[in-house]
Amino acid sequence: MKTKTQVCIIDDEQDGREYIALLLENEFPEIQINFQASSVEDAFIYLTKNSPDILFLDIQLNGGTAFDLLSKFKNLSSQIIFITAYENFAIQAIRNGATDYLLKPIKKMDFIIAVNKALENIRKNKALSSNTVQNNQNNKISLPTLQGFKMITITDIVRCEADSSYTTFYLADKTKIIVSKTLHEFEETLAEHNFFRIHHKHLINLDHLQEYIKGKGGQVVMSDCSILDVSVRKKNDFLNKIETID
Repeated sequence: MKTKTQVCIIDDEQDGREYIALLLENEFPEIQINFQASSVEDAFIYLTKNSPDILFLDIQLNGGTAFDLLSKFKNLSSQIIFITAYENFAIQAIRNGATDYLLKPIKKMDFIIAVNKALENIRKNKALSSNTVQNNQNNKISLPTLQGFKMITITDIVRCEADSSYTTFYLADKTKIIVSKTLHEFEETLAEHNFFRIHHKHLINLDHLQEYIKGKGGQVVMSDCSILDVSVRKKNDFLNKIETID
């Protein structure tokens, strides 16, 4: 079991990696550096088998860019702090789930603020996971908001839609709730309540399924009148799942 916060540093410059490591050693001795790399390939190999709490990521890497690396993963749970000499990738970084975006040369106070923000996000996520497990016993789920969280009855959820590092929940009363967590982080929990992922973007409540339309992958019609694609890869599993419903 992990006791320390685990981090990974990906930067094509050795001096850059060493400076981040020095800042962590001096300012956050409770944090453990598990891995350092300079290339997209080495980072990819590591991240396929490990899930660091915080990922320090330069934009330009050997063999590609940070965005090339991130595109290889559908869901990466790490807090990502970009550290780069380039100002013009901030929006793209935000769309890729950036916790913060720091410019080189790194200012120590900016670094401390960014790491503290990541640590706070980690604490909130752990608290949310704990609340979710407890609330599932009462058929409810807690969804984080800017103000705190909302308690939602799971049977009221019609579907969930992924958008990068965000998830939109569509409820039976036509309410929409946007959450800054990936769909993957809810998938396992909701699968226990008759939800099925028909597409990399769509997780549906089978209790709200109205119709299936044949096609290469096909489409489903939900109780909110939405029409959603079923991926070809998911089609057979989805149809098999439907056959088991009483």
